[in-house]
Amino acid sequence: MNLHEGADGPAFEEPWQAQAFAMVVQLNEQGLLDWSDWAEALSAELGSPGAAADGSDYYECWLAALEKLLAAQGIVSGSQIGSVAEAWRRAAHATPHGSPILLENDPGPDGETQ
Repeated sequence: MNLHEGADGPAFEEPWQAQAFAMVVQLNEQGLLDWSDWAEALSAELGSPGAAADGSDYYECWLAALEKLLAAQGIVSGSQIGSVAEAWRRAAHATPHGSPILLENDPGPDGETQ
């Protein structure tokens, strides 16, 4: 069993899930995120009408809660989150299959690599 695996299997199915988890822990340790605010935001996402009843979208809800909480607290703006998310999408589309997706591979909105 590795560090990311529990009795029922891996705790994280994808690396981004572990990274999102670590960001929340780090933001709390830095005093930028309060656990009660976090629990409320995550609970709202998990209970939202579009959330999967079986919890299969748990980390998508985790990420959505993090984005909304950061924007609500003024740590980042919604437009900043959207810009970075779009840059990652473009980088993913520009990355050959099997290669790691790197933000520096983002061709930018005009199609030229940054």
